[in-house]
This record gives sequence, C-alpha cells and structure tokens, in this order.
Amino acid sequence: MDFSTSNTINVQTIEESRIKNVDLSNIKFGSIFADHMFECDYTDGTWKNASIRPYGPISLSPAAKVFHYGQAVFEGMKAYKDEQGKLWLFRPEQNFERINKSAKRLAIPEFPKDLFFEALNKLVKLDHHWIPEGYGNSLYIRTFVIATESNVGASPSNLYKFMIITSPAQSYYTGEVRVEIAEHFSRSANGGVGAAKAAGNYAAQFYPTNLAREKGFQQVIWTDASSHEYLEEAGTMNVFFRVNDSLLTAPISDRILDGVTRKSLIQLARMDGINVEERRVRVSEIVEAANNGTLKEIFGAGTAAVISPISAFSYQDQVYELTPQTDSYASLFKKRLLDIQFNRAEDPFGWRYEVK
Repeated sequence: MDFSTSNTINVQTIEESRIKNVDLSNIKFGSIFADHMFECDYTDGTWKNASIRPYGPISLSPAAKVFHYGQAVFEGMKAYKDEQGKLWLFRPEQNFERINKSAKRLAIPEFPKDLFFEALNKLVKLDHHWIPEGYGNSLYIRTFVIATESNVGASPSNLYKFMIITSPAQSYYTGEVRVEIAEHFSRSANGGVGAAKAAGNYAAQFYPTNLAREKGFQQVIWTDASSHEYLEEAGTMNVFFRVNDSLLTAPISDRILDGVTRKSLIQLARMDGINVEERRVRVSEIVEAANNGTLKEIFGAGTAAVISPISAFSYQDQVYELTPQTDSYASLFKKRLLDIQFNRAEDPFGWRYEVK
C-alpha cells in the first residue's frame, strides 16, 4: 500500500478501488460509500491520530456512551465537479461552524478548523472519481462525532471519534411530496436541541412520520411544542410558504436548524427583490391562504434535495391541493443554487470553495 504523511494527517490508500463494481448511474442515496474515510480521536484533552484510511468497520465497546446517552452530532454537505473537472464545496465554513455549535450543545469538544478543512480537501481529492458525471450529481459528505468512552455512567464522555465518510449521490428528485401538518407531535421544544444536528432529533421523527405515511403522506410539517399553532420545519428540511409573491419562513431559534440551503435561498430571493418574511407563521394563516387561493407554493430546503416542492398538505383531516405554478419559486431557486454549486453561474456571495 501507498503511505504518505502531511503535517497532520496520515494517509493510507486502498490497494484497488471498489468503484469498478458500482453502477454510479443507478444508486440509492446514502447506500454506497467511497473508498476512503477520515477519522480522528479525542483523548487526554486533545484531538489526535488524524488519519485517512480505506473505508471499513470501526470497533467500539458495547458500553460506548454514544449507544446509551446519544452523544452524537453530524453534518451533511456535498462536493461537486464542474465541466472542467474542478472540485467545489458549497459554503463549508457554515458546516464547520454548525457542527461545533451542535457539539457544544451536547457537551462534545469542538473540532479544529485547520484539521477540518485539511481532512475535507484530502478526502474529496482522493475519492473525486466517485462523483457521478452530470449536472446535479455530487459526492455527499457526512461528517460526524460520536462518544466512544466505555462507561455507562450518566455523564459526558471523555473520549470521542470524529469521522468523515462520503457517498456518491445522483441528482435528487423527490417527485410529488404530500405532507401532514402535525397536531400532536413536535420536532423540538424551547431550550432543547432542535438547533443542533443531534442524531436523536432524527430518530424521534421516525415514528410520527411513519404514522403520516400510513395515511398517504411522505413527510410531516412540524408545529411548535407549546401550542401547535405555528409551523416550523418540514421533515428534515426548513420550509417556505409562498403567499402571493412573498416567501414566509419560520425564524431561527433554539428549536429550528439554521439551514445552509435556507439562508442561501433567502439571500438569493432578496437579491431578486422578492419579499422574504422570517417570522412565526400560523397554521391558520396557511389554511386561509389555501382556501382563498393566495397560497402559491410550499417547499422544503435542505442539502440532499436542495429544494423539494410540496404538492399538497393535510390538516385536521382536510387535504389542500396546491396548483402547480408556471413561475415556480422552487424551480427557479433550485436551478440558481445548482448553477452556483456547479460553477455554471456567477457566485456573487463567494459561496463556492475550490478543493485543491
């Protein structure tokens, strides 16, 4: 095997790539992983032993605290390849800042910025051939931290593992998405961990989402925990409502994730002169807009799908169908964001980050 060492990361490359056994034109999101992964351990009060090695299993004690107390946070991001073969990330500083914000909320030590970016650059360059050809395709990057100390005492771990794995991703088409507005279940509560990308946040969504699917809906639009009067997020995405020609979305709080796609979409809309209102949005307001014809669109915004249009919603057993718009904001902003990410359009905000 070929071994090389940088200032901080030891790199061990795979003998033969597994890519020859993978059809990159026919893959399920998040199910196939590239040849290498990054890992780094926290011990004795510092991050050490940073390495990139062939993708494979890791060994953990059954008493590792991640299994018992859920100390685990993650980030999702993507690498893109333009028509000239250059590699790009989209606003990675935002992901770096957010994973450390999430870590701090769960009493996990923060990760060094220089090591984070060195790991990203080296890993993406090493496995760039896993990015499927074509506009909209990418390499999904999952960074995460888990508590690894073998101890079932109810206290923060003293040992952690930071890892990055990558997965080839085709252009993401959600098809028709129908959602149910939650009347009982909530994603998060005041003072909780809703603003963190904590693993447990997503586990807690699965049961109410399964109930919605039994009724024919793919996702849930979550409402606030105290009154269930206000709309917050859609599934695992931030959500936008187009009423007439204004965009409405819930404000960031300790219940709502500060989405990178969300904030990018808001900046693009405002640059185009579209009125964006970041405020609490009542369920009754959206129901009324649906009834009087002023509700034009609902769509989710997140890393995986970029923007996911919603064709109908249900509330109190009443289904409201949305009429497709010829001037769809969802279509407009998805293309605008993808063109920036794939280096096909001007980047007025400096969002692109070239992998070198």
